[in-house]
Amino acid sequence: QVQLVESGGGLVQPGGSLRLSCAASGRWFGISRMGWYRQAPGKQRELVATITSGGSTNYADSVKGRFTISRDNAKYTVYLQMNSLKPDDTGVYYCNLFSPAVNSWGQGTQVTVSS
Repeated sequence: QVQLVESGGGLVQPGGSLRLSCAASGRWFGISRMGWYRQAPGKQRELVATITSGGSTNYADSVKGRFTISRDNAKYTVYLQMNSLKPDDTGVYYCNLFSPAVNSWGQGTQVTVSS
């Protein structure tokens, strides 16, 4: 069983920055992909960014150039640095770990971008 604990959400003004963290614990095997997804009120959950254990990244077009995903394999932690935040970035951000036998989600952390 895998547990994911997120932190770093909050209220920020447009143009500001936040850094999200997600620490994974438990057991999984094989190559894993960790990532961040978000869900705004009344909308479906959508991909924000993912990173494989080898360091390959993928970003939603809406966040390219503003967000950076990284991971520390030794600490089993993934980060999301969010810069130049916009009101449209508001939502609950969920951490995900995907491997051949695991697809786990964190509890979510709220990010609100508002003046």
